[in-house]
Amino acid sequence: MTVATPLPVVVVSGLHRLARRSTVDDLITAVPGSIALHHDMDGIGEGIVLRVTRSRWGVLDRAHLDLDHPCATCALREDLLPVLLDLAERGEHSLCVVETWDAVEPRSVAEAVAAHEDLRLAAVVTAVDAERLLPDLSSVDDLSDRSLTVVSEDRRSVAEVLSHQIEYPTVVTLHGEHHRNEARSLVAHLNPAALVVPPGGGLVALTEGRFLPDAAANRLNPAWAQYWDLSDDRVSTVVWTRKRPLHPVRLHESLERIVSTGLRGRGRIWLASRPDTLLAWDNYNDSLVLESAGPWLDALPGAALDLVSETRRASADLDWDPVVGDRRQHLAFTGVDLDAARLVELLDSCLLTDEEAGRPLAADPFADAL
Repeated sequence: MTVATPLPVVVVSGLHRLARRSTVDDLITAVPGSIALHHDMDGIGEGIVLRVTRSRWGVLDRAHLDLDHPCATCALREDLLPVLLDLAERGEHSLCVVETWDAVEPRSVAEAVAAHEDLRLAAVVTAVDAERLLPDLSSVDDLSDRSLTVVSEDRRSVAEVLSHQIEYPTVVTLHGEHHRNEARSLVAHLNPAALVVPPGGGLVALTEGRFLPDAAANRLNPAWAQYWDLSDDRVSTVVWTRKRPLHPVRLHESLERIVSTGLRGRGRIWLASRPDTLLAWDNYNDSLVLESAGPWLDALPGAALDLVSETRRASADLDWDPVVGDRRQHLAFTGVDLDAARLVELLDSCLLTDEEAGRPLAADPFADAL
């Protein structure tokens, strides 16, 4: 059954619990007839997940969930979506605010909500505590160190989760006055597409819009994302772009120094030992994920180009070189008091030299990892 008017849904995420809850309160207070749903996973280690439903007047219901496997994905699939669809069919509420749990990233929730025609994903918002932002982005803690894992095998770090929460939405609410300017700059560098607003800052208007998960995914994909240099007081983003491959041995030897330079690094690299493979780079402090993101477009046969997304082709056109095609280094590093000259010098030292070009490589320390 398709409802006459899709139920508007706003997803509010954030590692900072009080800031997140304040944003949810602002929304359900400002929009008459709205409710909020929250899956409390504080007891997930004991197999306990609690769904809390509330309005501006207080808690309406608390339900202990009997899930096949207590985890964030199961709560989304087995409970949240059925509840949302039931609310949409009943048509009793003007808005539902989905408040995710601390370590849940908004993307999976947003994509699941947007897939149902009876629901209108109006906005995705992340709430941030200005005072806690820099300490958490620079933290070396894993989620397990703070008892925030959503499944037993969860190996994500606090910095990784918080970065993803900030980079995905188009609205970030910034709470607190201490270090506010620095926090605003960090958010703007990590997500230039986001509107940064104070608590209660015009959130009601967002309920009339529509969040497009495909557009967000395209914006974040390191295989074709475009980055620009930014500088704002102590916060800066340095973009390093080169049309020469990286020497695998020198890069491997320099990884620790490169990733320790800033808070966040992302983009794509061209490794001399893998000339046809685009490698996606994601680092959070001293943690690095380097993995294949498929072939460079220049390595594809002509017929295969028709299967490539328009977004990627447009990005490749910006990078295209008559000799190397779309192959290049394109990395963005964001940090506080970043030593840009030292970072660029270090990265440049890892490039293949003229003398090395065309010669066989003696070793590839990435051979077993990629």
